[in-house]
Amino acid sequence: MKKFAFLSLVTLFSLIFSSCEQKMSKDVLRINVASEPDSFFPWESAAADTAAIYYNIFDGLFSFDERGKIHPALCESYEISSDKLTYTFRLRQGVKFHNGADFTSTDCFYTYENLAGLNGKAVKSDMMASSIESIEAPDRYTFVIKTKNPLGGFLALNICPILPVGYTNHAENPIGTGAYKFVEYQPHEKVVLEKNENYWNSENEPKIHRIEIYVMSDEQAILSALQAKKLDIGQMLSAENAKSLEKKFRLFSAPQNMVQVLGLNNSVKPFDNPLVRQAITMAINKDEVIDGAMDGFGTKLYSNFSPVLGEYYNDRLSEIYKNDAATAKSLLASAGYGNGFDLEITVPINYRIHVDTAQIVARQLEQIGIRCNIKPVDWADWLDQVYTKFDYQATIIAFGGKLEPGEVLQRYFSSYKRNFTRYNNPVFDETFTKAGLETDLNKRIKYYKYCQELLAKSAPAVFIADPNNTVLLRKDVRGFDVYPVLFYNFAKMYFE
Repeated sequence: MKKFAFLSLVTLFSLIFSSCEQKMSKDVLRINVASEPDSFFPWESAAADTAAIYYNIFDGLFSFDERGKIHPALCESYEISSDKLTYTFRLRQGVKFHNGADFTSTDCFYTYENLAGLNGKAVKSDMMASSIESIEAPDRYTFVIKTKNPLGGFLALNICPILPVGYTNHAENPIGTGAYKFVEYQPHEKVVLEKNENYWNSENEPKIHRIEIYVMSDEQAILSALQAKKLDIGQMLSAENAKSLEKKFRLFSAPQNMVQVLGLNNSVKPFDNPLVRQAITMAINKDEVIDGAMDGFGTKLYSNFSPVLGEYYNDRLSEIYKNDAATAKSLLASAGYGNGFDLEITVPINYRIHVDTAQIVARQLEQIGIRCNIKPVDWADWLDQVYTKFDYQATIIAFGGKLEPGEVLQRYFSSYKRNFTRYNNPVFDETFTKAGLETDLNKRIKYYKYCQELLAKSAPAVFIADPNNTVLLRKDVRGFDVYPVLFYNFAKMYFE
């Protein structure tokens, strides 16, 4: 098995920052992200890092706080009919898009018509398409959604960005109503945002004028940039590296509501055999992965769900498949693979944590006769090959967090277009559907916990951990927090 090292980006980093002043400004905040934005058009983007940026550019009918609680945003108030089928939103008046156009109900109509695939439009959101029966814009500041069935978690879906009617160039120049306006994107270098001087939310008015988001995944480059005062916030760091600078910066580490998995393509041999998937699950020592790839900063998981989501989390799954190499070998033999097999693990090279995890997992699987080859690819190729075309055997990746449990678990619904494990379980589909339609909270919790149990038992992937985001911040930076959805809430940040 080959050991991969990240190429040093220190030279590139010095070029990127060559025009920056040595003295740190309090009008500019500089932060890094690990991957290139895939598209600033929300309907086209699949990357959590991109969404974390565009949540600053766009607003939804609702927003969310660091605890995951939703609050009205572009709607001032709302009413739900007694039969729980009709949602009437009273929209905020006086809001303008970044191009100066007024925000009205026609923008909501345009957005939801496309999301739900109404009136002949192509579906942009499976969840919206399965939920929404019809929409209306009876006047300039009223928007009405009628759902197909009562839905217990429907409001949380409405954090989705509202787009201005008729404008389609968001991939290159996104326009929203958010706290920050898009200025430019320099590929392989940075994204620049500027404060929206006409932002409607006076209680969350941005305090920093300019945001510069640098595409940097090499840890040495990030650490060098921090020490050279070229970054104010350096994130996605190993705890070991972060601790080395803890005296000079503030160290912040917290769970992200993510689920790192060893994803298995259930539609190809040998992963169409549940015994093989169970064997692989039992071969993985998750504690070793957390210690080795996360420096101990991670929460061990047993299904595609993090404890961050509180009452929905099923905490009774740890005994289903314990780490046991001998039993794993026996299961492989029972499945007809007593001599093991060759396995290619595709991993996005720009995420150190996933590459490190792949190396540890490969060593563990070799102990039960599975001969691993790690295939490093860049982020764009991973999205194309694995996430879109399903052209892979196994992969290491982390699913970004969601507010609504249904959005977390829909990744395993058989007909979901992003179900890249190709998991197909009619019992899971039925239980998942019941959970979405249930309005009684206790029953919803019961259904979603059973969904987690089904995933744990059938092992479409190995559910490894919720890795902490370990961050170093300039000591006078305030307002940085970790949200249950990946989000850099720049409007909350300021310099002391």
